Amino acid sequence: MGLLELVLLAVGLSMDAFAVAICKGLALKKVDSGQMALVGLWFGGFQALMPVLGYFVGVLFRNVITAIDHWIAFGLLVLIGGGMIREALSKDEETADASLGFKKMLLLAIATSIDALAVGVSFAFLNVHIFTAAGLIGVITFGLSAVGVKVGSVFGAKYQSRAELAGGVILILIGVKILLEHTGLLG
Repeated sequence: MGLLELVLLAVGLSMDAFAVAICKGLALKKVDSGQMALVGLWFGGFQALMPVLGYFVGVLFRNVITAIDHWIAFGLLVLIGGGMIREALSKDEETADASLGFKKMLLLAIATSIDALAVGVSFAFLNVHIFTAAGLIGVITFGLSAVGVKVGSVFGAKYQSRAELAGGVILILIGVKILLEHTGLLG
């Protein structure tokens, strides 16, 4: 997996955190740089941690499922991306909660990074340096989440569903590319 693909994957994975950060910005109304950094650290930190955990779980089972690893990576990315698209197209309205407390942020950070855990499992079957990939995912998520808080406070929920939709499409396209490369249909 090349750098461009990792960046696109990181952006796709960060869209859930970005959308939640927008909601935080909506609820906070007036946002300062400390709040932006706090949200970015929570989401970026967990988005960096979860692929590493998933990777080591995947390594434990790599020898057993090497023959179907590309199908696993494809399936996980399509499932995650499809869920993001479904959520983006859903008519359900989320209520904005201004709390940046430990319990609330911990739950949100875990919830928005479960997909990164699954992607980490797929990394175990791909040619990926896990710490570089996890660091890149964490940094990009940090930046987008911090910006998301500010965007939410300034622009409102206008872009939240579009961000999730774009993230879902990106993840599905990366999954299709992995499958096509491993089946020999793509150079």
